[in-house]
Amino acid sequence: MIESLQQFTAEFPPALQWLAVMLAAAVPFIESYFGSALGVVIGINPVIAVGAAVIGNVASMLLLVNGAHLVRRKVAKENASPSVKYAKLRSAFDKYGIAGVSLLGQTILPSQITSAALVSFGAAKEKVIFWQVISIILWGAAFGLLAYLGVDLVLAR
Repeated sequence: MIESLQQFTAEFPPALQWLAVMLAAAVPFIESYFGSALGVVIGINPVIAVGAAVIGNVASMLLLVNGAHLVRRKVAKENASPSVKYAKLRSAFDKYGIAGVSLLGQTILPSQITSAALVSFGAAKEKVIFWQVISIILWGAAFGLLAYLGVDLVLAR
């Protein structure tokens, strides 16, 4: 999969490779961190690679947060019993809050899924977006820097 992502981004004309990084980073599990590293590995300026990856990841996260917010408003009136997974996620949310789950959640789940779950728990959409954007920027910048410094990530051949 990683080789196909590298090939996908490398096949774009050099002036548009940032767009390929943006599209790749919008995919859950690729996120800003692998997107920025991918851009650096194929030779895009690190600042542009990180920026494109962050924008792609934020755009897809916003789409899912707003969708989850709309769904929650429609089904909030139903009183279905929560599943075991839902209860565990809710427990982590209660313990760490929006900021903690947003900043650390990307180690377990994509930001799109984490943010949608937070909104489904009743967290304020605006706070979720705020903390998710901070998390996406931090993770993207960290992995972009590591790739720039030559740290052998999964993307290196």
